[in-house]
Amino acid sequence: MKSRAKQHIFFVDDKPEVRRVVGRTLKQVDAKVSCFACADDCLEQLRYERCNLLITDVRLITGVKMSGMDGIELLTQAKRLAPWLPVLVITGYGSIPMAIRAMKAGALDFIQKPLDRQEFLRVVRSVLQRNARAHRLLGRPLTKTETIVLRLIMDGKTSKEIAELRHCTESTIEFHRRNIHKKLGVHNLVELINRVHEMKLFEPPKNTG
Repeated sequence: MKSRAKQHIFFVDDKPEVRRVVGRTLKQVDAKVSCFACADDCLEQLRYERCNLLITDVRLITGVKMSGMDGIELLTQAKRLAPWLPVLVITGYGSIPMAIRAMKAGALDFIQKPLDRQEFLRVVRSVLQRNARAHRLLGRPLTKTETIVLRLIMDGKTSKEIAELRHCTESTIEFHRRNIHKKLGVHNLVELINRVHEMKLFEPPKNTG
């Protein structure tokens, strides 16, 4: 039997030692972990790779490559790309106003430093377990065929027209459309068009060379 793919955690903190320690700690929940030094790199990866849980420090440094986004601004942008994505916000400067701001932006939880390792792992495991019970397609990458169908939908083609172009039945195209909707977390054409634009799905990757 094929084993279920590991869930993927994105962790964002501008301090290398924190990324190293927290990244090692997160390995204990049997998940794939990607660590980022800034919000921009995290958002760029989020457009092209599945993420099951985003964890970010609330304060992020700025630099040549960085937009200057803090953790809550990152949370806001991430929610536009993937509204279903659970986000945990970590801070060493906790306050009630900051917690309220994070929760209003869509944070699942607000965790103060210094982290209690066992409590931190408990919260993360709880989120991943809840994810496992959610729809199996939500957040998964589109297949090659689904990407082609989505491009044709964005070109204004109907299911019947796409079926004729793809030399298949209309019911097959409707099947692909349902999967596309489930993976992108949308319910209708308007939401789909908005989500494609938000995720910049058909924009070429930035040249970082």
